[in-house]
Amino acid sequence: MSAYENLLDTLPSQPKTWLITGVAGFIGSNLLETLLKLNQKVVGLDNFATGYQHNLDEVQSIVSSEQWKNFQFIHGDIRHLHDCQAACAGVDYVLHQAALGSVPRSLADPITTNSTNIDGFLNMLVAARDTKVKRFVYAASSSTYGDHPALPKIEENIGKPLSPYAVTKYVNELYADVFARAYGFNTIGLRYFNVFGKRQDPNGAYAAVIPKWIASMIKNEPVYINGDGETSRDFCYIDNVVQANLLAATTENISATNQVYNVAVGERTTLNELFWYLHENLLPHFVHLQGFKPKYQDFRTGDIRHSLADIGKASRLLGYSPSHRIRESLKIAMQWYLGIIENY
Repeated sequence: MSAYENLLDTLPSQPKTWLITGVAGFIGSNLLETLLKLNQKVVGLDNFATGYQHNLDEVQSIVSSEQWKNFQFIHGDIRHLHDCQAACAGVDYVLHQAALGSVPRSLADPITTNSTNIDGFLNMLVAARDTKVKRFVYAASSSTYGDHPALPKIEENIGKPLSPYAVTKYVNELYADVFARAYGFNTIGLRYFNVFGKRQDPNGAYAAVIPKWIASMIKNEPVYINGDGETSRDFCYIDNVVQANLLAATTENISATNQVYNVAVGERTTLNELFWYLHENLLPHFVHLQGFKPKYQDFRTGDIRHSLADIGKASRLLGYSPSHRIRESLKIAMQWYLGIIENY
């Protein structure tokens, strides 16, 4: 039995109180669904800047009425310390997902990205420390590797940041390390690599590539690939991210705390390959995709050329073992996308 399977067996009989910031977002709502199904108590904090009420409504429709009663929602903003303090009160574990993502958004508006991702992060650290939270797990980012050319990406080797967003996520790691050293406060950072799955927003200028391309293909709109399409990423299904968060929060391995981990699969997929994976899944449903091809445009400022994670550290110290790889994950996620794209 894997570490995660063991955790899923034991958690229902050991209910704890969890805080999820950004609970109405893509990753936050998936964490909420899993924890409620495990009969945990959950406090959720969100200001709906990038999250949606319909994500919470969908979770409510999936879990039982008794499980939903274990959820308390706070409409608040991590940039306000008092909201963070109220949310952290009585909490065992914090899963901090709230942030303004997107490299292009940060280039367009670095000030708002900074205030949310750095000021808000510091507020959460202070509130969690002061309320004596047992473990603070936060969403870090593979963007922290910056211009470091080596593959695969190993946690200890990073380069210079290539965007304001990358700067903010690196500062998060620095603050977490200082709080461990100065206050003895336990944190774990999870460097996500290109997460995808159900409840990922397909709309807007800053939509992630997979839902954005799926929406465009369904609507028979052009799919644009930045550069020559040989840019590659380590795409990670949402269930793997949920696993990493729960393992990080509950690990009893002292040497695993106050660390940063890659959360990925350890496999590289080019954008050209990704396009054809999506195409093969959608073609049986949409005849207009026969002969459909992508359009190529300039490389995007702030993007790295290749990304591939070494997940050995997370495997050794947390027991992390990704359960889903890209092709099988796309088949699972596609059912959700097909069900909701037409409603946008």
